[in-house]
Amino acid sequence: MVNNKEFGITEPNRYYDRYFDREAVKILPGEYFATRENSMIVTVLGSCVAVCLYDPVLKIGGMNHFLLPNDSNPTATLMTDSGRYGVYAMELLINHVLKLGARRNALEAKVFGGGNVLKGFTVQNIGERNAEFVLEYLQMEQIPVVAADLLDIYPRKVYFFPDSGKVQVRKIKAMHNSTIIDRESEYRLRVRDLPTGGDIELFGD
Repeated sequence: MVNNKEFGITEPNRYYDRYFDREAVKILPGEYFATRENSMIVTVLGSCVAVCLYDPVLKIGGMNHFLLPNDSNPTATLMTDSGRYGVYAMELLINHVLKLGARRNALEAKVFGGGNVLKGFTVQNIGERNAEFVLEYLQMEQIPVVAADLLDIYPRKVYFFPDSGKVQVRKIKAMHNSTIIDRESEYRLRVRDLPTGGDIELFGD
């Protein structure tokens, strides 16, 4: 099992989910978690994106939750500074899923998020940039995207079951507070100082 808080290892945020009747791990912006156990990974997304990555035969999987830093470049290409941050976030997840025994050529992805929930971006919707980036990255890495729920204007709560690859998504159409937006806004300010990749060794098959 691997959990990461802004590229520093922390203890996973575990709890027991009575509705699904199983152990669960909740990840926040800047975190990821990978496992081969019969557990559930949960996150809440606004403009951020999450990639659920798994080996459907060996039943090993993980999820990340990240946001590209805002910069002056209106496109989220892999070559921009913000794009390199996204590459780094993806490399961390892939590497640790492979460390747990998943096969590189068997990986499948399901992607979520990129909602237009953060205000004040006049150059380009940051949720759209995140969605475009993650699809471009997965295509480049030849990891098939077998399901996606991206863009729109609503936050999402995502439940991922690595043992089956199943994902349940609930769109949050009525927010009773600003927790999601505040959390992502604070996170967006922090990620400007984080690593931008280039020194992660990817495992082979």
